[in-house]
Amino acid sequence: MSETTGASYAAAGVDIEAGDRAVELMKEWVKKTQRAEVAGLGGLGGFAGLFDASALKRYERPLLASATDGVGTKVDLARKMGVYDTIGHDLVGMVVDDLVVCGAEPLFMTDYICVGKVHPERVASIVKGIAEGCVLAGCALVGGETAEHPGLLGPDDFDVAGAGTGVVEADQLLGPERIRKGDVVIAMASSGLHSNGYSLVRHVVFDRAGWALDREVEEFGRTLGEELLEPTKIYSLDCLALTRTTEVHGFSHVTGGGLANNLARVIPDGLHARVDRSTWVPGAVFDLVGKAGQVEQLELEKTLNMGVGMIAIVPEQSVDVALTTLADRGVDSWVAGEITERGTHTSGAELVGDYAR
Repeated sequence: MSETTGASYAAAGVDIEAGDRAVELMKEWVKKTQRAEVAGLGGLGGFAGLFDASALKRYERPLLASATDGVGTKVDLARKMGVYDTIGHDLVGMVVDDLVVCGAEPLFMTDYICVGKVHPERVASIVKGIAEGCVLAGCALVGGETAEHPGLLGPDDFDVAGAGTGVVEADQLLGPERIRKGDVVIAMASSGLHSNGYSLVRHVVFDRAGWALDREVEEFGRTLGEELLEPTKIYSLDCLALTRTTEVHGFSHVTGGGLANNLARVIPDGLHARVDRSTWVPGAVFDLVGKAGQVEQLELEKTLNMGVGMIAIVPEQSVDVALTTLADRGVDSWVAGEITERGTHTSGAELVGDYAR
């Protein structure tokens, strides 16, 4: 009689032991993100992350805020370059800086990593980046999930997503209702492309220009791949510092859709944000994408951040303190525009003038 071998999870492509090793490797990085509110509560590997909300005694009427996001096709560049410890910064930035737009302090995050095959060291490297991002954002990483999807994803393919929770005092909630005519628009410089528009960028540099990731680019002072993988700047603690030191009426996180579209999201009916392009010089990467792909300026502006990652809207009397606070924290910022009456404008925000050169 011939001997038959039964089916198994491992034979189907799922390696439970590799997953367990990945968890062990990531524990040291997750531990670095602990806040007092999570210390001693459960631990990595449980079914749920825990956070002691009763410890938030400084809030009289705390409102919880939640946000979730991913990194998009930037993960493809990380995979091609074999660099996995920066993509987590991008993930954290996309989530926590959405939270801080309403004035919320990021409290904790969870992540979801989907892979075609678990490579423990690779997964741990991704989590290391997420943990480092959480430290920069002042929040705890309380748990997550690593899912292995053989047959659906290739052995080296992966994707990441995350969700975060923050808290804001009810009477300090920021939103369009606080914005006033005469308010000033302060721009905060991005670190580069951040994590939006990479489908356009990849099409331009690979399909149209035919460039390789290891190509040295004089304008960047490094390779194309190193520029494209530059991590997203995380602004949450800088924005919170602003709310503690001066009056702030609103923030806008410049992500997918570009500066004008995201700024319009926080401008109330009847008002208009006018941003002057001549107040800054976009980084070399934006010029390169535009020229190499013959991309029209308006198409670039509705896809990429053009050098501005976060906007603060403050009353005129708060401008000097705001700029000083940001400068003291190492954030490059400048007055970029103003809030006016909408008049005949059909949208809530627009870019005017030409970029400085």
